[in-house]
Amino acid sequence: MKVTQHLAEATDTIISFEILPPTKGKSIESIYNHLDPLMEFKPCFINVTYHRAEQVYKKRTDGSFERVEIRKRPGTVGICAAIMNKYKVEAIPHLICGGFSKEETENALIDLHFLGIKNVLALRGDAAANEKFFTPHPNGHRYAEDLVTQILSLNSGKYLEEDIMDGVKTDFCIGVAGYPEKHFEAPNNDTDIYYLKRKLELGADYVTTQMFFNNEHYYNYLKRCESHNVKVPIIPGLKPLTSKKQLSMIPSTFNVEVPFELCNAMLKAKTEADYEKVGEEWLLMQCRDLLKNKVPVLHFYTLGKPHVIYNVLKQLF
Repeated sequence: MKVTQHLAEATDTIISFEILPPTKGKSIESIYNHLDPLMEFKPCFINVTYHRAEQVYKKRTDGSFERVEIRKRPGTVGICAAIMNKYKVEAIPHLICGGFSKEETENALIDLHFLGIKNVLALRGDAAANEKFFTPHPNGHRYAEDLVTQILSLNSGKYLEEDIMDGVKTDFCIGVAGYPEKHFEAPNNDTDIYYLKRKLELGADYVTTQMFFNNEHYYNYLKRCESHNVKVPIIPGLKPLTSKKQLSMIPSTFNVEVPFELCNAMLKAKTEADYEKVGEEWLLMQCRDLLKNKVPVLHFYTLGKPHVIYNVLKQLF
Protein backbone atom coordinates (compact mmCIF):
# COMPACT_ATOMS: atom_id res chain seq x y z
CA MET A 1 0.00 0.00 0.00
CA LYS A 2 1.19 3.51 -0.74
CA VAL A 3 2.00 5.96 2.05
CA THR A 4 -0.71 8.27 0.74
CA GLN A 5 -3.25 5.44 1.01
CA HIS A 6 -2.23 4.72 4.59
CA LEU A 7 -2.71 8.39 5.42
CA ALA A 8 -6.04 8.62 3.64
CA GLU A 9 -7.43 5.56 5.43
CA ALA A 10 -6.06 6.36 8.90
CA THR A 11 -8.52 7.47 11.55
CA ASP A 12 -5.76 8.50 13.96
CA THR A 13 -2.03 9.24 13.98
CA ILE A 14 -0.03 6.31 12.60
CA ILE A 15 3.47 5.13 13.50
CA SER A 16 6.50 4.61 11.25
CA PHE A 17 10.20 3.94 11.76
CA GLU A 18 13.46 4.55 9.97
CA ILE A 19 16.45 2.22 10.20
CA LEU A 20 20.05 2.05 9.05
CA PRO A 21 21.22 -0.96 7.04
CA PRO A 22 23.76 -3.01 8.97
CA THR A 23 27.40 -2.45 8.20
CA LYS A 24 29.00 -4.93 5.83
CA GLY A 25 29.69 -8.22 7.59
CA LYS A 26 26.57 -8.17 9.78
CA SER A 27 23.51 -10.28 9.10
CA ILE A 28 19.84 -9.42 8.61
CA GLU A 29 19.32 -10.66 12.18
CA SER A 30 20.69 -7.33 13.41
CA ILE A 31 17.75 -5.64 11.67
CA TYR A 32 15.25 -8.13 13.08
CA ASN A 33 16.63 -7.71 16.61
CA HIS A 34 16.29 -3.96 16.15
CA LEU A 35 12.72 -4.07 14.85
CA ASP A 36 11.14 -7.02 16.66
CA PRO A 37 10.22 -5.12 19.86
CA LEU A 38 8.97 -2.10 17.90
CA MET A 39 6.54 -4.16 15.82
CA GLU A 40 4.27 -4.22 18.87
CA PHE A 41 3.17 -0.73 17.82
CA LYS A 42 2.07 -1.82 14.33
CA PRO A 43 3.99 0.63 12.13
CA CYS A 44 2.43 1.26 8.74
CA PHE A 45 5.81 1.56 7.03
CA ILE A 46 9.54 1.35 7.69
CA ASN A 47 12.09 3.53 5.91
CA VAL A 48 15.50 2.09 5.05
CA THR A 49 18.28 4.62 4.54
CA TYR A 50 20.88 4.43 1.79
CA HIS A 51 24.49 5.54 2.01
CA ARG A 52 26.83 6.44 -0.79
CA ALA A 53 30.17 4.73 -1.26
CA GLU A 54 33.27 6.27 0.29
CA GLN A 55 36.59 6.82 -1.45
CA VAL A 56 39.53 5.59 0.61
CA TYR A 57 43.22 5.27 -0.20
CA LYS A 58 44.96 1.95 0.43
CA LYS A 59 48.71 1.64 0.45
CA ARG A 60 50.22 -0.72 -2.10
CA THR A 61 53.26 -2.90 -1.37
CA ASP A 62 55.41 -0.56 -3.47
CA GLY A 63 54.52 2.39 -1.23
CA SER A 64 52.10 4.06 -3.64
CA PHE A 65 48.41 4.52 -2.89
CA GLU A 66 45.35 3.15 -4.66
CA ARG A 67 41.95 4.83 -4.47
CA VAL A 68 39.28 2.28 -3.59
CA GLU A 69 35.51 2.69 -3.39
CA ILE A 70 33.92 1.11 -0.32
CA ARG A 71 30.22 0.88 0.47
CA LYS A 72 29.98 0.26 4.21
CA ARG A 73 26.21 -0.27 4.36
CA PRO A 74 25.09 -2.24 1.29
CA GLY A 75 21.87 -4.13 0.76
CA THR A 76 18.98 -1.65 0.95
CA VAL A 77 16.87 -3.42 -1.68
CA GLY A 78 17.42 -6.79 0.01
CA ILE A 79 16.63 -5.36 3.43
CA CYS A 80 13.36 -3.89 2.15
CA ALA A 81 12.40 -7.27 0.69
CA ALA A 82 13.29 -9.02 3.96
CA ILE A 83 11.25 -6.55 6.05
CA MET A 84 8.20 -6.94 3.85
CA ASN A 85 8.51 -10.72 3.88
CA LYS A 86 8.97 -11.05 7.65
CA TYR A 87 6.69 -8.34 8.99
CA LYS A 88 4.16 -7.80 6.19
CA VAL A 89 4.79 -4.07 6.50
CA GLU A 90 5.57 -1.61 3.72
CA ALA A 91 9.29 -0.88 3.38
CA ILE A 92 10.41 2.42 1.89
CA PRO A 93 13.91 2.55 0.41
CA HIS A 94 15.76 5.83 0.24
CA LEU A 95 17.08 6.69 -3.22
CA ILE A 96 19.91 9.20 -3.41
CA CYS A 97 21.59 11.13 -6.20
CA GLY A 98 25.11 11.07 -4.77
CA GLY A 99 27.35 8.40 -6.25
CA PHE A 100 24.76 6.92 -8.61
CA SER A 101 24.30 7.14 -12.36
CA LYS A 102 20.87 7.40 -13.96
CA GLU A 103 21.28 3.83 -15.21
CA GLU A 104 22.01 2.52 -11.72
CA THR A 105 19.00 4.40 -10.40
CA GLU A 106 16.75 2.98 -13.10
CA ASN A 107 17.95 -0.56 -12.42
CA ALA A 108 17.32 -0.11 -8.70
CA LEU A 109 13.80 1.12 -9.43
CA ILE A 110 13.17 -1.87 -11.68
CA ASP A 111 14.30 -4.22 -8.90
CA LEU A 112 12.05 -2.46 -6.41
CA HIS A 113 9.12 -2.72 -8.81
CA PHE A 114 9.76 -6.45 -9.28
CA LEU A 115 9.60 -6.86 -5.49
CA GLY A 116 6.25 -5.10 -5.25
CA ILE A 117 7.63 -2.08 -3.40
CA LYS A 118 5.27 0.85 -3.89
CA ASN A 119 7.05 3.70 -2.12
CA VAL A 120 10.42 5.46 -2.40
CA LEU A 121 11.95 8.48 -0.70
CA ALA A 122 13.87 10.62 -3.22
CA LEU A 123 16.83 12.53 -1.77
CA ARG A 124 19.84 14.35 -3.13
CA GLY A 125 22.03 12.95 -0.38
CA ASP A 126 25.10 14.41 1.25
CA ALA A 127 28.45 15.37 -0.19
CA ALA A 128 31.08 12.66 -0.15
CA ALA A 129 33.28 12.57 2.94
CA ASN A 130 36.21 14.02 0.99
CA GLU A 131 34.15 16.82 -0.60
CA LYS A 132 33.14 20.18 0.80
CA PHE A 133 30.22 20.53 -1.61
CA PHE A 134 27.97 17.98 -3.22
CA THR A 135 29.21 16.73 -6.59
CA PRO A 136 26.93 14.50 -8.66
CA HIS A 137 27.93 11.38 -10.52
CA PRO A 138 29.07 12.32 -14.06
CA ASN A 139 25.95 10.64 -15.43
CA GLY A 140 23.76 11.17 -12.41
CA HIS A 141 21.48 13.76 -10.88
CA ARG A 142 22.52 16.98 -9.21
CA TYR A 143 19.20 17.67 -7.47
CA ALA A 144 16.45 15.63 -5.83
CA GLU A 145 13.94 17.14 -8.25
CA ASP A 146 15.83 15.48 -11.12
CA LEU A 147 15.57 12.15 -9.31
CA VAL A 148 11.85 12.73 -8.82
CA THR A 149 11.54 13.38 -12.55
CA GLN A 150 13.25 10.08 -13.39
CA ILE A 151 10.98 8.14 -11.06
CA LEU A 152 7.91 9.78 -12.57
CA SER A 153 9.19 8.99 -16.07
CA LEU A 154 9.38 5.33 -15.14
CA ASN A 155 5.88 5.59 -13.67
CA SER A 156 4.74 6.63 -17.15
CA GLY A 157 6.69 3.80 -18.83
CA LYS A 158 9.52 6.00 -20.13
CA TYR A 159 12.91 4.29 -19.79
CA LEU A 160 16.40 5.64 -20.44
CA GLU A 161 16.76 3.37 -23.47
CA GLU A 162 14.67 5.11 -26.08
CA ASP A 163 14.05 1.93 -28.05
CA ILE A 164 11.89 0.56 -25.20
CA MET A 165 8.56 1.59 -26.69
CA ASP A 166 6.13 -0.42 -24.55
CA GLY A 167 7.88 -0.44 -21.19
CA VAL A 168 5.93 -1.49 -18.13
CA LYS A 169 4.75 1.45 -16.05
CA THR A 170 5.86 1.49 -12.45
CA ASP A 171 3.62 2.98 -9.78
CA PHE A 172 5.82 4.51 -7.10
CA CYS A 173 4.51 6.85 -4.43
CA ILE A 174 7.28 9.42 -3.97
CA GLY A 175 8.30 11.06 -0.74
CA VAL A 176 10.74 13.95 -0.48
CA ALA A 177 12.56 15.65 2.39
CA GLY A 178 11.52 18.81 4.17
CA TYR A 179 13.50 20.97 6.59
CA PRO A 180 11.62 22.76 9.39
CA GLU A 181 14.79 24.74 10.16
CA LYS A 182 15.55 25.02 6.41
CA HIS A 183 18.16 23.13 4.44
CA PHE A 184 21.61 24.38 5.37
CA GLU A 185 22.31 25.37 1.75
CA ALA A 186 19.12 27.40 1.36
CA PRO A 187 19.71 31.15 1.79
CA ASN A 188 16.35 31.66 3.54
CA ASN A 189 13.13 29.91 4.51
CA ASP A 190 11.11 31.08 1.51
CA THR A 191 13.71 29.80 -0.95
CA ASP A 192 13.77 26.50 0.91
CA ILE A 193 10.00 26.13 0.47
CA TYR A 194 10.31 27.20 -3.17
CA TYR A 195 12.57 24.25 -3.93
CA LEU A 196 10.34 21.90 -1.95
CA LYS A 197 7.35 23.07 -3.94
CA ARG A 198 9.17 22.41 -7.21
CA LYS A 199 9.53 18.75 -6.25
CA LEU A 200 5.87 18.59 -5.31
CA GLU A 201 4.70 20.30 -8.49
CA LEU A 202 6.65 17.72 -10.49
CA GLY A 203 4.59 15.02 -8.80
CA ALA A 204 6.07 14.05 -5.41
CA ASP A 205 3.34 12.89 -3.04
CA TYR A 206 4.37 13.69 0.51
CA VAL A 207 7.10 15.18 2.70
CA THR A 208 9.07 13.67 5.59
CA THR A 209 10.91 16.24 7.68
CA GLN A 210 14.38 16.40 9.07
CA MET A 211 14.48 15.78 12.82
CA PHE A 212 13.65 18.66 15.13
CA PHE A 213 13.69 19.02 18.91
CA ASN A 214 11.44 22.06 19.18
CA ASN A 215 7.91 21.40 17.93
CA GLU A 216 7.44 25.08 17.16
CA HIS A 217 9.86 24.66 14.27
CA TYR A 218 7.54 22.02 12.79
CA TYR A 219 4.38 24.05 13.35
CA ASN A 220 5.97 27.15 11.81
CA TYR A 221 7.11 25.03 8.89
CA LEU A 222 3.52 23.87 8.33
CA LYS A 223 2.41 27.50 8.30
CA ARG A 224 5.10 28.48 5.78
CA CYS A 225 4.16 25.55 3.56
CA GLU A 226 0.48 26.47 3.78
CA SER A 227 1.27 30.07 2.85
CA HIS A 228 3.01 28.72 -0.29
CA ASN A 229 -0.03 26.53 -1.09
CA VAL A 230 1.70 23.25 -0.24
CA LYS A 231 -1.10 20.76 0.38
CA VAL A 232 0.56 17.33 0.63
CA PRO A 233 0.99 15.49 3.95
CA ILE A 234 4.02 16.62 5.95
CA ILE A 235 5.31 13.87 8.25
CA PRO A 236 7.33 14.96 11.31
CA GLY A 237 10.65 13.19 11.83
CA LEU A 238 11.61 12.50 15.45
CA LYS A 239 14.77 11.32 17.16
CA PRO A 240 15.81 11.07 20.82
CA LEU A 241 19.05 12.55 22.04
CA THR A 242 20.87 9.78 23.90
CA SER A 243 24.39 11.04 24.59
CA LYS A 244 26.22 14.22 25.55
CA LYS A 245 28.35 14.25 22.41
CA GLN A 246 25.18 14.59 20.31
CA LEU A 247 24.78 18.13 21.68
CA SER A 248 27.48 19.23 19.26
CA MET A 249 27.42 16.42 16.71
CA ILE A 250 23.75 16.67 15.73
CA PRO A 251 23.65 20.46 15.23
CA SER A 252 26.85 20.39 13.17
CA THR A 253 25.81 17.36 11.09
CA PHE A 254 22.13 18.07 10.58
CA ASN A 255 21.97 21.83 11.13
CA VAL A 256 19.23 21.68 13.73
CA GLU A 257 18.81 23.44 17.05
CA VAL A 258 18.97 21.69 20.41
CA PRO A 259 16.80 23.75 22.81
CA PHE A 260 18.49 25.18 25.89
CA GLU A 261 16.28 23.21 28.30
CA LEU A 262 17.18 19.90 26.62
CA CYS A 263 20.84 20.84 26.42
CA ASN A 264 20.92 21.85 30.08
CA ALA A 265 19.26 18.62 31.22
CA MET A 266 21.69 16.55 29.16
CA LEU A 267 24.70 18.40 30.61
CA LYS A 268 23.49 17.67 34.14
CA ALA A 269 23.18 13.93 33.41
CA LYS A 270 26.04 11.73 34.61
CA THR A 271 25.60 8.25 33.16
CA GLU A 272 24.55 6.70 29.87
CA ALA A 273 21.25 5.66 31.46
CA ASP A 274 20.73 9.28 32.61
CA TYR A 275 21.37 10.60 29.09
CA GLU A 276 18.87 8.17 27.60
CA LYS A 277 16.28 9.08 30.25
CA VAL A 278 16.61 12.78 29.43
CA GLY A 279 16.22 12.05 25.70
CA GLU A 280 13.28 9.74 26.36
CA GLU A 281 11.42 12.29 28.46
CA TRP A 282 11.98 15.05 25.91
CA LEU A 283 10.80 12.87 23.02
CA LEU A 284 7.76 11.81 25.03
CA MET A 285 6.90 15.48 25.61
CA GLN A 286 7.28 16.20 21.89
CA CYS A 287 5.08 13.26 20.91
CA ARG A 288 2.29 14.13 23.34
CA ASP A 289 2.18 17.65 21.96
CA LEU A 290 2.22 16.43 18.34
CA LEU A 291 -0.57 13.94 19.05
CA LYS A 292 -2.61 16.71 20.64
CA ASN A 293 -2.20 18.63 17.39
CA LYS A 294 -3.27 15.59 15.35
CA VAL A 295 -0.19 15.06 13.21
CA PRO A 296 -0.66 12.40 10.50
CA VAL A 297 2.34 10.27 11.51
CA LEU A 298 4.93 9.96 14.24
CA HIS A 299 8.02 8.97 12.26
CA PHE A 300 10.92 7.82 14.45
CA TYR A 301 14.56 7.77 13.44
CA THR A 302 15.51 4.69 15.48
CA LEU A 303 19.21 4.67 14.46
CA GLY A 304 20.73 2.46 17.12
CA LYS A 305 18.50 3.25 20.10
CA PRO A 306 15.21 1.41 19.49
CA HIS A 307 14.68 0.73 23.20
CA VAL A 308 14.34 4.46 23.92
CA ILE A 309 11.65 4.78 21.27
CA TYR A 310 10.00 1.62 22.58
CA ASN A 311 9.79 3.17 26.04
CA VAL A 312 8.25 6.35 24.63
CA LEU A 313 5.65 4.47 22.60
CA LYS A 314 4.79 2.27 25.58
CA GLN A 315 3.87 5.40 27.52
CA LEU A 316 1.91 6.88 24.63
CA PHE A 317 -0.22 3.88 23.67
